[in-house]
Amino acid sequence: MKTSAEALVDATPSIPPERDLKPRRATKDYAEARARTKTAFAKLAQLEPEDPDWAEIREQLVRLHLPLVEHLARRFSNRGEPFDDLAQVGTIGLLKAVDRFEPERGVEFSTYATPTIVGEIKRHFRDRGWSIRVPRRLQEMRLELSTVTADLTHELSRSPTVSELAGRLQVDQDSVLEGLESANAYSTLSLDAPDTRDELGGTMAEALRFDDDAFGHIEDRESLKPLLAKLTPRDRKILLLRFFHGMTQSQIAAEIGMSQMHVSRLLSRTLATLRQELLSD
Repeated sequence: MKTSAEALVDATPSIPPERDLKPRRATKDYAEARARTKTAFAKLAQLEPEDPDWAEIREQLVRLHLPLVEHLARRFSNRGEPFDDLAQVGTIGLLKAVDRFEPERGVEFSTYATPTIVGEIKRHFRDRGWSIRVPRRLQEMRLELSTVTADLTHELSRSPTVSELAGRLQVDQDSVLEGLESANAYSTLSLDAPDTRDELGGTMAEALRFDDDAFGHIEDRESLKPLLAKLTPRDRKILLLRFFHGMTQSQIAAEIGMSQMHVSRLLSRTLATLRQELLSD
């Protein structure tokens, strides 16, 4: 004895292409798919979520409308995200649509599910497609700019200017510029990527790299900090005046109030002590 879910699966022919699910293509396949969808939702309404048949019928509805998900995902496949990821996210939207659909409202399921699937895909772009987190306002501006730029390019047969984009979106030019700049945060270039300007086949990291002599002194400075803290205030002042203010020993002697010879002895002793402690570490 077959369950209601098994009977539904047996009665279901091969899944038609997504184009046959659209109302404007009122073909025989579309009519059959719509009838199967209606029957499935009617059976689903009579079952509890705990019933095994409920899960099977729900899965059948999802499989029946996967071509719709793939069609909608392809609309966004040229925006930097893998198609498989978009299809997976769109399937999550389809599942939500199946769970929330109310047949008694008299709306076709494909009509109801489309904005839910598209919304889930757009949310994926907003939340996960950015290398750097930017405000939601700028994320939405980027999507609008992408659409408007394509439309104006087709109409004008050239790339639109900032003022033309601002006029179409009815925003100021500063907002358009901010949206264009924020688009740079959407995708980043790996430092291991090849530098197309380099005929020798170097990477971007090699092109950006430069030698900074200051890096070589970082370890020495950090090692000296605790040693300088151990010096007497007079010895620290002599080092400060000599090496940071560039004063001569005679000038230091006049500043502190001692002979130049005494300053020389104190300076030599302090430097020898610091050198010895650095080498011992």
